[in-house]
Amino acid sequence: MIKVIIADDIPILCQGLKAILSQDKDIEVVGMAGNGLEAYQLTEKLLPDVVLMDMRMPEYDGEFGTRKIKESFPNIKVIILTTFDDEENISKAMSGGADGYLLKEMDNDTVIRSLKMVMDGISVFGSSATGTIQKRFSQSSAVTSATKQNIPLTDRELDIIRLIAEGMDNKEISSTLYLAEGTVRNNISKMLEKLSLKDRTQLAVYAIKNNIV
Repeated sequence: MIKVIIADDIPILCQGLKAILSQDKDIEVVGMAGNGLEAYQLTEKLLPDVVLMDMRMPEYDGEFGTRKIKESFPNIKVIILTTFDDEENISKAMSGGADGYLLKEMDNDTVIRSLKMVMDGISVFGSSATGTIQKRFSQSSAVTSATKQNIPLTDRELDIIRLIAEGMDNKEISSTLYLAEGTVRNNISKMLEKLSLKDRTQLAVYAIKNNIV
């Protein structure tokens, strides 16, 4: 069961989202918050798996809540679910450590699917957020100093990392490349070790930064 906290300053939206998520037998909404501070306090108390966080809320916004949660509970996933797709808000969410950035215009099935993907270790970002990520990390050297030249990747690893950067999960990658899922997992583990990276998100950023995609 995936335990979820919803943080939004509009109660009717919280209730509506709770009703949507509760239709899935694998998801349980355990709490609702009105701003980023309340979201953090509920996270401390309830230890959910995922927090769905609005970006603009009174007093303590989504950036505050995301940063506080990720600093104290790095394994708890935070997905921004908002109406704002501007570069400023996307950058704030990324700086805070968000695991995903979705717009409220997304259909219900997409929100549920994205939530489950994040639980599988796959970061989820809409197209507008992806453009900001590419711009942000193309100007940054914070992720890794490794390059394709001094840490070569095999052709298979290059194919896999490209598909990771496109947002595919292991099942989709295995189907696209006609590989067993176990083979995909093993190759991802080898790349993480080879490149001294922590997770799939950093693999995707590495691919963008080094012009692999």
